[in-house]
Amino acid sequence: MANQNHTITASNFNFPNQKSVYKGKVREVYNINDEELVMIATDRLSAFDVVMPKGIPYKGQILNQIATSMMKATEDLVPNWLTATPDPNVAVGHLCDPFKVEMVIRGYMSGHAAREYKAGRRLLCGVEMPEGMKENDKFPEPIITPATKAEMGDHDEDISREDILKRGIVSEEDYVVLEDYTRKLFQRGTEIAASRGLILVDTKYEFGKTKEGKIVLIDEIHTPDSSRYFYADGYQERQDNNEAQKQLSKEFVRQWLISNNFQGLEGQTVPEMSDAYIETVSERYIELYENIMGEKFVKADVSDIQSRIEANVLNYLKS
Repeated sequence: MANQNHTITASNFNFPNQKSVYKGKVREVYNINDEELVMIATDRLSAFDVVMPKGIPYKGQILNQIATSMMKATEDLVPNWLTATPDPNVAVGHLCDPFKVEMVIRGYMSGHAAREYKAGRRLLCGVEMPEGMKENDKFPEPIITPATKAEMGDHDEDISREDILKRGIVSEEDYVVLEDYTRKLFQRGTEIAASRGLILVDTKYEFGKTKEGKIVLIDEIHTPDSSRYFYADGYQERQDNNEAQKQLSKEFVRQWLISNNFQGLEGQTVPEMSDAYIETVSERYIELYENIMGEKFVKADVSDIQSRIEANVLNYLKS
């Protein structure tokens, strides 16, 4: 059974030279001396921009290890913030000033894009979606549909390139770089996924600027929280037969919530997640890891996860 003592849903560390702490939906970020960031991937689960009451065992480790591995696999294309991974749940990197947009890129019409399409809309973030498509069809070319970055508890909002520039959220010069990096990362992610029998359907990237003014990839990349994957085997057959695609993403959690009358709307209550259900979610995340990474998942020691993280980070900071 899922043991909530073996998850990390919040941290309250006090590291040497710590200046501040930022708590996102899933990650907690410690600013060390205004120079580097210690980012802890918790086991919190967020869906419909709402953080669920219970943690998912090993989820933070899974997200952190996929993200840091994918950063290393793309650093020849796009510079990133990462400098070290002192613990299975921890990434350390350069302090960056994040851009206030998420660069969402979609190769297929799924999820939010499909919901908009079904509602009769053909314009998503100022980008035209072709007529005559059905859910999970491939777009002729991947489309970039940015979102404004929400504070915890708020909803991210679709925004067009034109509005981003008009409102001065990002300068045109920087935005051109963000688009270029987004397309390059998605192309590489697509190739990595294909080598593992997967289709990278859509994903989001976040970028920041270092103190030196260099644009770098930050946060996570190609994880099941930020991306949607399909199994390539049988994809076309399922499309031809109007069947649902076999997915690798946290969409299964969203679907479970929808079936229990929750979509993060006002007045709705998060349904109770039993220990047995949480166990199945943890197992699904491990399956996601093994498929996306093409290797077996090795569970870290979670008997005292807080002490383990603290000791590993302190050792790193001392060195």
